[in-house]
Amino acid sequence: MLAYLFARKAAGKYPSPLTSPVFLSTVIVITVLLLLNISYKEYEPGSAIMTYFLGPATVALAVPLYRQRKIISAYAVPALSGLIAGIVSTILSAVFIAYLLNLSDLILVSLTIKSITIPVASEVARIIGADSILVAAFVMITGMLGAMIGPFLMNSMKIHDPFSRGLAIGTIAHGIGTAEAAREGELQGAVSGAAMGMAAIITSLFLPIILPVFL
Repeated sequence: MLAYLFARKAAGKYPSPLTSPVFLSTVIVITVLLLLNISYKEYEPGSAIMTYFLGPATVALAVPLYRQRKIISAYAVPALSGLIAGIVSTILSAVFIAYLLNLSDLILVSLTIKSITIPVASEVARIIGADSILVAAFVMITGMLGAMIGPFLMNSMKIHDPFSRGLAIGTIAHGIGTAEAAREGELQGAVSGAAMGMAAIITSLFLPIILPVFL
């Protein structure tokens, strides 16, 4: 918690992809564990309380979503179009990377669910025959990169509309990205949370149907 608070301060004072709170706090925690020679098995019980509160924190995303429901409803059609475009692009990009690097089918199917939140991705992994460990790694890396690079990339492309920013980050970078979006504002966080949930539902429903086309 102290590492995260420090990272929040650093991000506010020195905004950069490398000072993204999720990334910087993760680096700090890993560094401390290595320096003190603490194994993950020893660390895990101490972090259990934070892991437990991930559930309530995710449910709490419904509060800003409810407050912003009128705006979200007003832009439902274009938002759904953008959401579908984001889902399709992230799946096709995974397939393209796998073909380009001549990766195995196991890695290919594991890559296709990199942009949905881990609890859903773990279940989808069983359905499509993906490796759960690879899926967890790909999901974490995607979320981390989305939270680090996403806002700066959108700034460089002059995308400043809060609705659009929240939709983009939530669709691609799931929970980790949503945490970053919520730092920007309540609307961004609400839209990102909704996009994260919808992306997980749509992907889990249609990916098992269309994935055999690429194998």
